[in-house]
Formats: sequence, structure tokens, C-alpha cells
Amino acid sequence: MAKFAWEGVTRQGDSRKGTMEAPDDGVVAERLRDQGINPRRIKKAGSGLNFDIQLTSGVSKRDLLIFTRQLATMVDAGLPLVQCLDILSNQADNKAFSKVLTQIKHSVESGATFSDALRKHPRVFDDLYVNLVQAGEVGGILDTILNRLAAYIEKADKLKRQVRGAMVYPIAILCVAILVIIVMLWKVIPTFENMYKEFRGAKLPRPTKIVIDMSHGLLDNWYFFIGGGVLFFVLLTTALRTEQGRAIWDRVILRVPVLGNVLRKVVVARFTRTLGTLLSSGVPILDSLSICARTSGNKVVMAGINHARDKIAEGQDLAGPLSETRVFPPMVVQMIGVGEQTGAMDQMLQKIADFYEEEVDVAVAALTSMLEPIMMVFIGGIIGALIVAMYLPVFELAGNIKA
Repeated sequence: MAKFAWEGVTRQGDSRKGTMEAPDDGVVAERLRDQGINPRRIKKAGSGLNFDIQLTSGVSKRDLLIFTRQLATMVDAGLPLVQCLDILSNQADNKAFSKVLTQIKHSVESGATFSDALRKHPRVFDDLYVNLVQAGEVGGILDTILNRLAAYIEKADKLKRQVRGAMVYPIAILCVAILVIIVMLWKVIPTFENMYKEFRGAKLPRPTKIVIDMSHGLLDNWYFFIGGGVLFFVLLTTALRTEQGRAIWDRVILRVPVLGNVLRKVVVARFTRTLGTLLSSGVPILDSLSICARTSGNKVVMAGINHARDKIAEGQDLAGPLSETRVFPPMVVQMIGVGEQTGAMDQMLQKIADFYEEEVDVAVAALTSMLEPIMMVFIGGIIGALIVAMYLPVFELAGNIKA
């Protein structure tokens, strides 16, 4: 028996951690799932070296999407589930995914339901996936549910790639700008300084002195800059791993001008798409909201959804508590309220998701087109200022000669 330290998330979205004695990490993960805790990290504790067992699946969203679509087609064609899993496990290019599918097939052959077999692999199949499959099994519409899941995964992945693509360009430009400035301060400015030292008695302009001092500061204290950068990265990463630090970061990033508006639209699209998919598949609203909270990707939004869930459990409607969170736009809240009154909230949520996904497309395109000239002006301004500052003595010398 060994002692393991674990971290996980409950079905309500609360973080939990503790220690447990077990033969191996697989037993720990199984016991936690039986307690309603989805394990995120398991670490073997001991006086010697500690080995982190990171619960990463090695299965991409693309692998999951292809599997879901192919399984839906086979089930719709009338093939037995075990035969479907056997075919898909043998043809999977991803070896890790093939192994998981083989284990799921054996579980189903042993008498477990498909959803229970999926629940044993939370690193690959999250709560949303498992609950929708369970609803499909109970309702006898597994093929329909799988098609909905495939559409959801595809749209969610597209949304994530849009935001990531919008952030890559400005970050890349900023990194290039920093690199160019470092090279100029490291190589170019010292060359000019050596040249100006030959102008005996010449007084350098103040901007030139400032740039030369910046170059000396970088060359003489480069280890402080590198150490400070590494320290800042470590502290930021450590802070984001804590509940309070992550909540502060998520709150701040939603208030960033321009970018915060785009991220808020992404949050609304993800929430409405997830909730609409769950409700239309027959998952109870309280369970649906718990899943939405865990998949929101933002602590502020998670707290707002959990607040709405608690109010619904007390007998209130959904629109009122959502408006209290001030996370969701008034139009979204009003449309959800109309959906509740008409009894077609799942359809209303899908319409909201479609609208906001289009809004994200427009917002990302506008953000990219706006950032491009801003970043170019930023880089050109800094590099231009450095060049002008270093050529000022030449201009003054030329003016004195002319005079």
C-alpha cells in the first residue's frame, strides 16, 4: 500500500484535495469517482522522490470528434455497440485512444452500460459527454445524442481555435518587437557609442544619452532581467493554480478593454451551447448547470452559474439569478426568460449560441484588423525613436559644419 495526494473537482464544481492509501493511482481515481469527485491530479507521497501522475489523456478533440461521428453512424445503421467499439478501437491511429476504447469495449461486454464504461475514463470523456450518452441510452436515442455531441465538440473546438488564433498574432508581434529592441540595445547602440567617443569634446543630446544608458543597463544587468522574467512567470503560474488567484485573473481579463468583450461573448456562446445541448438531450436542469459551471473555463462565470443553480434548487427561475450575476448581457437573460415561459428554452439557447458564435467571428476579425496597425505603429514608433535618438548627434554635427 502507498499513500497518494490527490486533487479533484466535485460535480458542483468545487475543488477538493486530500490523501489516500491505495495499491496504485488507478484505485485512487476509481474511489474518487465513486465519491462523486472527478480526479485531476494524483501524486505519490513519500519521503523520497515524488512522482506526479498527470491525468492527461493524449486524446485530442479531433480524435474524439471523429470517434463520435463514426460511432453515431454505426449505431444508426444498426450495428451492435460492442462491434462498433471493436471496429473503432482497431482502426484508431492514436494508440492511447485505441487502448481506452478497448477497455470500454471490455467493460460493456462485462455487462456495464456504455455511459458507466465511459465514466471510468474522465481524462477522455468529460461529464458533459458521459451525461449526454446516459440520457441517450435511457431515451433510446443514442445515435441522435452522439450526433449532437459531435456537433457540439466541433463548434466548441472552432470557438477555441478562433480565440487562440486572435491572440497568437499580437503575442507574436510583441515578442518580435522585444527581440528587435534587445538586439538594437545589445549590438547596434554600442557601435554608435564607440563612434561618438571619437568626437572629442562633442556633447551628446539627452535622448542619445538615455538610449546609451538603456544599452548599458541591459548589458550590465542582463541576468537581473532574465531572473526577473523567470521569477514573474513562476509566481504568475503559481498564483493561477490557486482558487483565489484564478478568480482574480478571470475577473480582470473579462474587464480588459476590447479583449474582455470578445471573451465575454465566447463565455455566453459556450454556456448557451452547452446548456442547450444538455437540456435538449433530456439531462435535468440542475445537473446541466453543474456541468456548464465546470466547463465554463472562467471562475467568475462558474460562480455565477452555481449561484443560479442554487436559486433554481430553491424554486426560482433561471433568468432572475442569471441577471444578478452581471456576467450575461441583458438580451441573453431576457431571451432565456422568454424560453422558460414558452417551454422552449433549449431551442432558445441554441439560437443564442448561434448568434453569439457569429458575434465572436465578427469580433475576432475586428480585433485582428484593429491590432495589426496598432502593433505596427507600436513597433515602428519604438524602433524609430531609437534610431532617431542615435542619429541626433550626426544631425547636429552636420548642422554645425554647415553653419
